Amino acid sequence: MTAPTSSDLASLLRTRSYDDAALAAASVDAPDHAVLPEATVVKVGGQSLMDRGADAVLPVVEELLAARGQHQLLIGTGGGTRARHAYSLAAELGLPTGVLSDVGSAVAGQNATMLGYLLARHGIPVVAPNAFASLPLQVAEVGAAIFAGMPPYGMWQRVPGEGVIPPYRTDAGCFLVAETYGCKQMIYIKDEDGLFTANPKNDSSATFIPEITVDELLARDLPDLVLERGMLELLRDARRVRSVQVINGLVPGRITAALAGEHVGTIISA
Repeated sequence: MTAPTSSDLASLLRTRSYDDAALAAASVDAPDHAVLPEATVVKVGGQSLMDRGADAVLPVVEELLAARGQHQLLIGTGGGTRARHAYSLAAELGLPTGVLSDVGSAVAGQNATMLGYLLARHGIPVVAPNAFASLPLQVAEVGAAIFAGMPPYGMWQRVPGEGVIPPYRTDAGCFLVAETYGCKQMIYIKDEDGLFTANPKNDSSATFIPEITVDELLARDLPDLVLERGMLELLRDARRVRSVQVINGLVPGRITAALAGEHVGTIISA
């Protein structure tokens, strides 16, 4: 069978619906341009780090600053405990998933703002969701930029199969930035060494998982995952970022090692 050409794609786009199978097949071979192929997206966890205050956040800030000389960094922020509290209140009031998504965005934005003030004297800016087109410029100018990790779905957030909590939150949003910009790495900075078979904070029998595929992880159906299941689905279908690493940001040097490509946490691959 002859592979579709760019002229085939142009013709199909003019004549078919976006759900057409032939159109989807033709689009697979369209040019895939990496905007920031040398950049790494790092997510600073909200509950894992930001909520712990200065003792946890300041060493992470210093390590990211030290790494900026060798690495281009896109620094995303999570929502943490405040987002969970807001979700609880909004759900109790009977508000829909789209509203909860807006609320979660606001909290992740607060953490981005705080991180931005800590890094302001080093010239590292916070980029608002409606200004993402400036990310490449900011990276070229100062080597790093900060953004709120919540994807900009707002009221258009996908309704989950169960409950009202948005299925695509800050883990997913940070991954989408890495995938969309064609970045070389996606690193999640948490407060655990990576993935475990159970929550190691309250289950002494939990064992560490150094490496696993998305399908294997979803098949285990673990009751307590350190990453969003929605992000795992995105990773499985990704074209550029085919693995992510989860590391412990409370251990000095782990961020530096992960940025250098070392396996120092759990690697999840597509």
